[in-house]
Amino acid sequence: MNNLIKKAKERDADAFTELMQSQMQNMYKAARSLLSNEEDAADAISETILTCWEKIDRLREDRYFRTWMTRILINKCNDIRKKKENLFFTDEMPEVEVKEEGYGNLEWNEALDMLDGKYRTVIILYYVEGFKMSEIAEILEIPEATVRTRIARARKKMSEEYYPKAERRKLI
Repeated sequence: MNNLIKKAKERDADAFTELMQSQMQNMYKAARSLLSNEEDAADAISETILTCWEKIDRLREDRYFRTWMTRILINKCNDIRKKKENLFFTDEMPEVEVKEEGYGNLEWNEALDMLDGKYRTVIILYYVEGFKMSEIAEILEIPEATVRTRIARARKKMSEEYYPKAERRKLI
C-alpha cells in the first residue's frame, strides 16, 4: 500500500485508482453506517475520492493514509446529513427505499439510529472500521479519553434500549 500511496502522490492515476479500490469496502461500510441510504453513501464516497485525489500531496505521512481518508469521508457524510436536515420539503411524496436486509443488519442499524451522531461515529469507527481508540481520537481531533467516554456511553444507551432493567441485572 505504501508504494501505491507514493505513486499516487506523484499523480499516478492508476496507482490512485488501485489504492481507492483497496479501501472501497471500508469506505462503504462507514458511509452506509453514517448515512441513511445508498445514494447518500455513494455520494459521500465519490466526494471523498475526489478530495483525496485533489489533496493527496498534503498527506504528511503515508502510514496515516487510511486515517486521513476516513476523516475526509466522515466530513463528507456530515456535510450530506447537514444538507438533508436543511432541506425544506414540499407536498411531494418521498420515495420509499425497499430494503431486503437480514434481521441482524436491521437491528444494528436501529441501534445506531438511536444514538446521537457523535456516539454513532465513534461506534462505527471502533466496531465497523476496526480503528484503535487512539486512531479515532486522531481522526476526530478529540482527546482519547473523550473517545473512550463516548464508546462507553453509546454501549450503555444501546444496552438500556435493548434490555429492560430486569434482564440487565441477569446479564451482570
